[in-house]
Amino acid sequence: MSNTRIKQVKARQIYDSRANPTVEVDVILESGVMGRGLVPSGASTGKHEAVELRDNDPQKLGGKSVLTAVKNVNEIIGPKLIGLDALDQAFIDNLLLEIDGTPNKAKMGANAILGVSMATAWAAANSQNIPLYRYLGGSNARTLPVPMIQIIGGGKHANGSIDIQDYLVVPVGAQTFTEGIEMVINVYHATRKVFAEQGKPVSVADEGGFWPTFTSNTEGLDLLVAGIEKAGYKPGKDIAIALDIASSHFYEDGKYCFSLENCKMSAEEFADILVSWVDKYPIISIEDGMAEDDWEGWKVLTKKMNSRIQLVGDDLFVTNINRIKRGLAEGVGNGVLIKLNQIGTLTETMQAIELTKNAGYLPIVSARSGETEDAIIVHLAIATGAGQLKVGSVARSERGAKWNECIRIEEELGEMGIYPGKELFERVIKRS
Repeated sequence: MSNTRIKQVKARQIYDSRANPTVEVDVILESGVMGRGLVPSGASTGKHEAVELRDNDPQKLGGKSVLTAVKNVNEIIGPKLIGLDALDQAFIDNLLLEIDGTPNKAKMGANAILGVSMATAWAAANSQNIPLYRYLGGSNARTLPVPMIQIIGGGKHANGSIDIQDYLVVPVGAQTFTEGIEMVINVYHATRKVFAEQGKPVSVADEGGFWPTFTSNTEGLDLLVAGIEKAGYKPGKDIAIALDIASSHFYEDGKYCFSLENCKMSAEEFADILVSWVDKYPIISIEDGMAEDDWEGWKVLTKKMNSRIQLVGDDLFVTNINRIKRGLAEGVGNGVLIKLNQIGTLTETMQAIELTKNAGYLPIVSARSGETEDAIIVHLAIATGAGQLKVGSVARSERGAKWNECIRIEEELGEMGIYPGKELFERVIKRS
């Protein structure tokens, strides 16, 4: 055990894909082996997420600096971890919660805590000279995720240019992960051509998808179907559509307010709109179809969808076991978006995935709009057999780093690897 004892914990301020400060942590073991965790950050954040600690000093990087979180790691958290065994991830993560002592990690900062948790896992895996997915998941870690990939980015990912946040595609007809990525890249480039043919500027949003200039929210759906067909695929059979509605951002005074269409809708009226889209377009998944605290609206939407698609809670659940349990008890949705920095430790995240799977819901491991080159979410998805991975688009290197890591792992797994494809969704979708 002496070789895997923690010798040093060191944090620093670095920058994410949106040029915002974030936390990076190194955990160095007695053996000299190191693990490094780079913490992501979201733009479209739910109010129930764990607290991302920023300095709020307008004189430093617009108030976004994370020097307090860095100091918390270097001066408070780190010294308490010296001598502990990095192989005991759950013990260390629990200690991090005790050091913070708040229900939402507001004292130390979830970004400080997560950086340490991630770095510890990397160090432990490196010390055993095995991939992180194998260290976390054991011999059963062999299910590659079905990618959910942004082609058009709206909402807060595109400065509120349209209401819907993400128009994504899912390569349900692929037989392997590598084939799925190739299919999506073909759709990405074909959609670029459709944008150009329609005289739309080909700008890029936060997560690498195309920046929309639409007159209606359904224009994005029409354009995406055109992109799928232009790439030579059949919508629904080869490539399905997924939407991240992010409806909390346009929920005001009990109404859902589309700025593009200049209309205000009740939960029932908005649910009917979403159902009509599912009737018309090859949509297989909708995320955050109702607002984060509109539990009654979620019940309405779940009932109206009647298990026709994957219905995912992100802001609703925020990777929090207590909120997931409430969702299960109230029978809303059938999928849970999983984000490390929503909850703050690797152990809590894995517990959330386990709870989701055991309940018969589908987990989707997800990146954030402010990302880094750290590929830990790929290993997390494979280690837990989550089955789905949402990283943003296929453009931009912080996104490509994750997809490329999946390709490498699929090659490493060889014939032992499993790509679930469309069959994965049949666990929650009832055939009509």
